[in-house]
Amino acid sequence: MTPEQAAANAKASVATIVGAFAESPQTLRRARLLGLSGWAYHVSARAGALGDVRPETVAAAIAFIAPEAVTEGWESTAKSSQPSEVATWHLRELCTWGEEQVGAFPRLGRLLELAERVVDGVDPAGLPLFAAWRAMPVPSQEPGARAAVLLHLLHEHRQGVHVIAVRAGGLTPLEAIIAGPEGETGAVALGWQSPYPAAGPLVRRLMWAEAVANSLAGQAFAVLDRTERVELAGLLESLGHRFAR
Repeated sequence: MTPEQAAANAKASVATIVGAFAESPQTLRRARLLGLSGWAYHVSARAGALGDVRPETVAAAIAFIAPEAVTEGWESTAKSSQPSEVATWHLRELCTWGEEQVGAFPRLGRLLELAERVVDGVDPAGLPLFAAWRAMPVPSQEPGARAAVLLHLLHEHRQGVHVIAVRAGGLTPLEAIIAGPEGETGAVALGWQSPYPAAGPLVRRLMWAEAVANSLAGQAFAVLDRTERVELAGLLESLGHRFAR
């Protein structure tokens, strides 16, 4: 298994696990307790790690959510809370969720060891959200909490290199969404307004961008040898199956 293959294999499993946390009742309850809509919470919880920045900066970092939707969510949060505080709360909830949902995973110690080496091996240049989240103090050192945070960082890493690859492929974020599996449905869900570009001419570029993203993400997995990459892929897949619908 090459580093690029390891990154490609990790993508779906990590997304499934992180998605399970994002959609968990306790996470959604936190948004209500803060008096935020789900949309405002999503934007501020993710980008609040950047600190007190303008919504244009947030939109540029997130990339795949429509700028108008980012601005709406960011400014809505700012009326009652600091986005950085929301991100801090989000991290605490992530740790609690990790302790409860990941803490009992067999071979958790090995997952921690391998994932931590990958995360520590990431060069954060051009990855502002990843860099911001990696710099945040983790409020719990329980193994399940640490694992959840590492998985979140792996997901942010993949998201960040995907933005770079999409732009290198000559695609806008909207074009990449339209060319992807969710198409116009995904564009609507992320706040983009019609008219939308035709997907056909964009698919080949997106395929190229995915290959580039695998190559970029794989650079971090190169800290592991082949056997370790296979092992980490298996651990992530096994954990991901626990949260698959």
